This record gives sequence, structure tokens and C-alpha cells, in this order.
Amino acid sequence: MIIKTSPDEIQNYLLDSSNFKGFCDAVYFPENEQDISEILKEAFRKNIAVTISGNGTGLTGARVPRGGIVISTEKLNRIIELNREQLYAVVEPGVLLFEFQEKVKEQNLMYPPDPTEKNCYLGGTVATNASGEKTFKYGPTRNYVVEMDIVLPDGDLLKLKRGSVIADGYKLSIKTEADRIINIDLPDYKMPATKNAAGYYCKKDMDAIDLFIGSEGTLGVISKIKLKLIPLPEKLISCVVFFKKEINALNFIAKARDISINTRLRLDPRCIEALALEYFDERTLKFLHDDKPLIPSAAKAGVWFEQEVTMENEDTFFEEWMNLINEFHGDEESAWFAVTEDDKKKIQEFRHSISEKINEYIAKNNLKKLGTDAAVPDDKFEELYYYCKKLVEEEKLNFVIYGHAGNSHIHLNMLPKNEEEYNTGVNIYREICKKAIVLGGTISAEHGIGKLKTDYFLLMYGQDTIDKMIGLKKIFDPDMILGRGNIFNIIT
Repeated sequence: MIIKTSPDEIQNYLLDSSNFKGFCDAVYFPENEQDISEILKEAFRKNIAVTISGNGTGLTGARVPRGGIVISTEKLNRIIELNREQLYAVVEPGVLLFEFQEKVKEQNLMYPPDPTEKNCYLGGTVATNASGEKTFKYGPTRNYVVEMDIVLPDGDLLKLKRGSVIADGYKLSIKTEADRIINIDLPDYKMPATKNAAGYYCKKDMDAIDLFIGSEGTLGVISKIKLKLIPLPEKLISCVVFFKKEINALNFIAKARDISINTRLRLDPRCIEALALEYFDERTLKFLHDDKPLIPSAAKAGVWFEQEVTMENEDTFFEEWMNLINEFHGDEESAWFAVTEDDKKKIQEFRHSISEKINEYIAKNNLKKLGTDAAVPDDKFEELYYYCKKLVEEEKLNFVIYGHAGNSHIHLNMLPKNEEEYNTGVNIYREICKKAIVLGGTISAEHGIGKLKTDYFLLMYGQDTIDKMIGLKKIFDPDMILGRGNIFNIIT
């Protein structure tokens, strides 16, 4: 096992894509589960803080250490098994998402969770319950985790299989591989009825595996994952349509979303059911125009949607979508329709390029990222959207708005020019979080809490509930060495 301590060799492990920076004494590179266990046993005995590091694509500082040591998962990068017949794969946590998806696709299968940043590690996506554009139809990472091996903070091993360990109400009992029984009183609190990646997943009669999914490296270190796969769709309709009025784009999304949800509930294959439903405001389109000159200069908003189809129903669904586009005055002439695989990739690149360009801007100006991750109930989405827009316009800050509108999930990214504007943006961010909470939503729909959102997390749940979550963590990690500073604002 390699251990690095030289400042020059460990710099890449001291920041993430939010441009949040930290420090540590050493970075460890385990090559197997036993290595992880040995590292944790020593850290547990000596009360040394341990931070788990994925590939640095996160936006909340979760992998950024504030002292202690780092465990990098990059050498735990094997696809152990890919079973085409039984639709599953077994992987180590350091497997890159895009490489995994390509391998799966070669078997005519699909792994639906698809965060915007494809260079993330699969372990990181499980640790944050990551999602992406296909989450609108298929849900987040949680829905595809079948089994997990987890090394606990004291080095003991826990193996969990979905359906095998279920809570009795709010009482949960799990047994480690060393035959140690861990009894847990689950906190009883209400999670928002939206896409959500804020805090521990706790509910009555829950599956034990769900407690660890989305726990952001605070309860254990993932060493192996079994993931559910699905058959690859025969074909896709993929389109970016532009609108000359913002309200028309928002109304188009609202109707497409409602139709899609009703289709899903009725299990009716004859009606529209969007796979992805994404929104881009006028500022986003202008921000990208130099790189994507085919964006119409008069466009006030854009929507990207995808629909799974077959050879038999493709024409029918295409006509249904065209009717919807025309109903809300979408610009049919300037719309981008993907005909070939190359076309589909170009549309995907368009969607992903906005995040990349924002990250470049933030790094260039040496500021931390100011991008909201709020989601609210569907009937509150437009209220949140106009509220966010009004706040930044009143302060005359540069900004872009885009995101997973199908899930009523918004990314408003402020682009401050200096420290003064950044501080103004921080205040706006807080107000947006408060508004999302009041509307029954979440402050973090897909990025987690990490170290950068702990204050907003407190706003969302209150100190009493936070204390209950801390009590749950201490059952596994009494000295809180693992992921110290993540989720809870406790550094020492």
C-alpha cells in the first residue's frame, strides 16, 4: 500500500470542484478491503481524522480534509463482475462512472444514474446518492444499490443486502462480520417529499442498506458494491428546443412533467414519458453562445428532453412531442434533434458544458462555487424559480439558471466578479435555501451537504434533529473520526 506525505504529491487531494481547499498529514492508497480495515483500526485507536477521497468532482467539500489523513479509493478500481443475464454488476468504489457505463452499454444494458460529471467514482455516487438527468424517470443511485460491503470506523466489516435487514419500526439491528450486534434507534424526522440528498435517510421500517447510501463517508468506507442494471433502450428521441418567451418554456416543462408522471403511474406505454427534462434560462444560453454558436440569439430559454422509443412507436411519440412543442410556441426551426449517436453525444455535451464552464470561471477567479441545489414540490417550482431570479437581479449579480426541471430541481449559479459580490451571493444563497425549506423542499437535491452546507442543513432540520443524527453517527463512530466536518459542523 502506498502512503504519500510530500506536499507536492498530495495537493490534488486537498480540493474539489467547488474550489474548496484543505490540508492533511498523509494520503493512503489502499488496494483491497484489508488495507482499508488496517488504516481505520489504527486511526480509530489513535483518534486520527479520516477523510474518504473520490475523484474530486464533488461540489460540497466532502472529500476535502481539514487535517488528519485521507484514504483515496483510486486503486480500488475493478469491475469484479458484469452479469448480463441477471442484470447486475459488482464493482469496487474507485471505478469511473463513464468507464462503467461504457462497459455496461457494450452488453446492451444501462446503468441509469448519470451525474453531470462522468469522471466521478461509483463509490462517490453511492456516498452522495447521486443523480442526474435520467433521475426524472429512473430515480437516484439509491434505487440501483443491491448490496454493499462497508468497513466501519473501527475496522470491522459490514455486509448488507437489500431486503435482508429491515428495521422494526424505528429499531434497527445489524450484525457485523465479527458477529458484533449494533442496535440503532433511528431518528424519527420527516424528509422532504422531493428529490433529496441532505442528511441520513431514516424512516420507519427502512432497509438498513439505505442508511449508508448518501451518508457522505461518515458512517463507513464502501469497499464493494453490487448494482442493478436495466436493458438498454432500443432508441431515444433527444431534442433541445428553444423558446422566445421564458414562460412558454416553463409551461412546456410543467405539462411534459405532468403527462410523464401520469404515464408512469398508469403504466401506459402509449403516452409521453420523458426520460430527461432539463431547463436552461436566457443567461445560460448566452453564457454558452461563444462555444455553441448554433444557439439562437433570440432564445429566452431552452429545454432538453429525451424519450425512450422503439422502431414501432418512434413516429407516434415524435408527433406527440412536436404537438407539445407547438402548443407552447417552441421554435421548431431552430430545435436540435438527435438523429445519430454522434448527435446525441453533442446534445449531452451541450448539457454538461454549462457546469464545466462555471467551474472554470470559479477557478479562474479563485472563489468558491455559489450554486444552489434546491428542489421543491412540483407545484412550487415556478415560485422558487422567480424568487431566485428576483433576488440576484435586484443585487445586479451575474448569474445563470439551469437544472433538472423535471424534478423541480434548480441550479442557480452566481458568477461574482470579486469578493464583495461573492459575499452578497452568500447572503442570497442563504435566502434561497430558506425559501426552499418554507416551500417544503430541500437545500440539497443531489450534491449532499459536505462541509460547505452544514449551516443550511441546520436551517433545514433544526438543532434537535441534527443532534439525533449525530447520536446515530456516534453509534458507529464514537470519536467522529470518519468524514469529520461532513454533514455536521464538528471539526474536532
